[in-house]
Amino acid sequence: MVDLGRLHQDLARVETELWNTLDARLRAECGLPITSFMVMRFLTRHPGSRIQDISQEFAITVGGTSKVVDRIEAGGFCRRRPHPHDRRSAIVELTPDGEDLVSRAVTVFEAELERRIGSAVAEQSLAQFAATLSMLRTALSSNGG
Repeated sequence: MVDLGRLHQDLARVETELWNTLDARLRAECGLPITSFMVMRFLTRHPGSRIQDISQEFAITVGGTSKVVDRIEAGGFCRRRPHPHDRRSAIVELTPDGEDLVSRAVTVFEAELERRIGSAVAEQSLAQFAATLSMLRTALSSNGG
């Protein structure tokens, strides 16, 4: 029988170590914290997003999301513009400088993922692990958690 407590501990530890490694490399090579990178990458993939959309994607509060966007905006990498159909919200979009930065950061991010994960585990094992994580994520979200 699988020790679920140990599995949880291993998942949390791997996630924390990977997050910290990626954050350190993104900061060193791009001057970009991983939280900002994640939001900027989301905006690249989902143009026309609102703070609420970003918040839902990362399962964080609207207030926390707004603070991350404030920091990105203060750096000149994104801007808010009025939502064309909802006066109460704004669209967040990357500036040209933001697009350039996230493009460089994606290269760094993907290289580090390949170094830390892709080269450490066989492709077939990674595919199975990804499928298992997807099933777990679906099960957790459907159970209110």
